[in-house]
Amino acid sequence: MDSVDPVLEPVRAITSAEAAHTLLASFLGWALDAFDFFVLIFVMPAVAREFHRPISHIAFTITATLALRPVGALIFGWVADRYGRRIPLMVDVIFYSVVEVLSGLAPSYGWFLFFRALYGIGMGGEWGVGASLAMEAVAPRWRGFFSGLLQEGYAVGYLFAAAAFFFVFPHYGWRAMFFLGGAPALLTIYIRTKVPESEAWQRTRPDRAHITAAIRGNWKLFLYLCGLMTMMNFVSHGTQDMYPTFLEKTRGFDTRTVATIAVIYNVGALLGGLTFGYLSDRWGRRRTMATAVICAGLVIPLWIYPSTLAVLTLGAFLMQFMVQGAWGVIPAHLTELSPPEVRGLFSGLAYQTGVLLASGAAVSQALLAERFGYAATLAEVAAIVMVLAAVVILLGRERMGRDLHSGAA
Repeated sequence: MDSVDPVLEPVRAITSAEAAHTLLASFLGWALDAFDFFVLIFVMPAVAREFHRPISHIAFTITATLALRPVGALIFGWVADRYGRRIPLMVDVIFYSVVEVLSGLAPSYGWFLFFRALYGIGMGGEWGVGASLAMEAVAPRWRGFFSGLLQEGYAVGYLFAAAAFFFVFPHYGWRAMFFLGGAPALLTIYIRTKVPESEAWQRTRPDRAHITAAIRGNWKLFLYLCGLMTMMNFVSHGTQDMYPTFLEKTRGFDTRTVATIAVIYNVGALLGGLTFGYLSDRWGRRRTMATAVICAGLVIPLWIYPSTLAVLTLGAFLMQFMVQGAWGVIPAHLTELSPPEVRGLFSGLAYQTGVLLASGAAVSQALLAERFGYAATLAEVAAIVMVLAAVVILLGRERMGRDLHSGAA
């Protein structure tokens, strides 16, 4: 029989300890995934030199990673909604860890591009499954705060990459940075031993017909979420991906200075995610996100143009405090809006489709910077996307505090 009647299989509520393990595992999965992605952000000039390519060609491998993320969201999200969250999450973590190591072994630019594209599939599969698993485990009144904590695994991954750039890169080169990316595979042991299957999924257990019907019945909402996530990814990648290169090429900072600034602005990102995630439980999801991106737009002059290192670093801190503050609301917002039958697939695929549509951000900025300079390019792109993102956020709807264990849409 294709479907399983949840009434026939009593579902045990997870304990507080199990919920904590679930949240931690999902957080680490996203943090380590982000580490594997951001390693390249710091070493693009070194990779370009080794493969005798311009930086714009290496930036294109970021585009390839981002463009393949919807494939991972589709594959792993579908399996997670049909058969449960835990096993797809473990398989995905192993997959992206292995591909990261292979990236460090790439003998040529062509192979490096191929492995970064494969990595995109793994990166795309992690978020929807992990976010659904985590948000289904926490109490509704704290969902915004823990949403911020979960999403800022992304900032923690950036911090890990910055630390590796500071300590590892000067001594062992760029390939060693990718070899460190194999470590996340060990996370599967923790998931296997400590994380239970989602209680909410066990109560729903949709079959193929219900999954398909839920997608067809909510296609307008899906298109809106794709538009929202496109703008949010332009906000994020437009302020992050080329910023270390700007600091090195335009401001002339050395490796350790760039890494130190990156650590500081990612501490800002972590604090911003927690702050705005917490506020979203009181102000509402849309109002909080719009406030954050508007404030980010106001910070642009401090982020790009200061003459002193201290003020520039403050601007970078404030920029990521606001940008990742808005992002901290996303796991709760998308999970609450997604139909229960397709929560892993729907939220993950909308997220990663937005990634695909914004995947040209890094290479476009690199090409524009070659003509207009990094400062003007980053500032003007950021100003445009902040305004558009605020408009798209406010045009949507929200379901703050929704009971995720209920089968009601």
